[in-house]
Amino acid sequence: MKKLASRHWAFLGLFIVVLVTMLLNYRPDLKVSAETRKMYDFIDSLPSGSTLLISFDHEASALPEIRPLALAVLRHAFSKNIKLIGISLMAEGTVIGYRLMQQTAEEYGRQYGSDWVYLGFKPQYIAAILSMGESFERTFPEDYLGTPYSRIEMLTNIKTYSDISGVVSIADGNMPTHWMEYGGARYHVTITSVMTAAMTTFDPYVATGQLHALAGGLRGAAEYEKLIGKGGGGGRGMLAQAVSHIYIIGLIIAGNVIYFVNRRRGGKV
Repeated sequence: MKKLASRHWAFLGLFIVVLVTMLLNYRPDLKVSAETRKMYDFIDSLPSGSTLLISFDHEASALPEIRPLALAVLRHAFSKNIKLIGISLMAEGTVIGYRLMQQTAEEYGRQYGSDWVYLGFKPQYIAAILSMGESFERTFPEDYLGTPYSRIEMLTNIKTYSDISGVVSIADGNMPTHWMEYGGARYHVTITSVMTAAMTTFDPYVATGQLHALAGGLRGAAEYEKLIGKGGGGGRGMLAQAVSHIYIIGLIIAGNVIYFVNRRRGGKV
């Protein structure tokens, strides 16, 4: 059997540290940021029976970070009896969005067609955003499952953006920009977003009111889970991330100590 190199032991140690941390299911006590609070307050303030459009605007590679955020928002909305319309403006987010909505709907006993519906993927995202401003039904003649738009109970009175309370773009790129430019600016629909940590530079849009609210990254997910009182991948991920950082710092310190000790002794470094 080939002897494991030191780097292999380091990777194995990291795996064990992260695995044990995730299994502990410990919720870190985080201070909720103003950005996450505003996102929470937006959904929490909507009257029961309101309708939100959830757009899964991300690729599959972002799922580990996006999933906890998406689930937290979906759970909050369903717990408030808010009706949800799901779409995707990126092909990779299509199946992911449907499964996340289906999973969360089952948790809260929400029925497809009356409490939530998934319209699926539409290419040419700018054209799709503009088209929904004129007619949801013409943009999505049938839902993801093939049912004609006109036969879905929940969509009877949903014609354009004026019939919904807002849009939540679940994004790992700049798709919220297009929602603001073509949905918010032209049709005056309220735009919010949950996004990966790398994209939380959208703060200036919140300051100007173009983006009503945002929450981002694993920390945003952990904060949102704290607000809704339901743990999830955000809290576990934050703890695992912090512990893995400490582990790596420990390896760096240990490596330097070994290097200088061996150097002083005149040994191999």
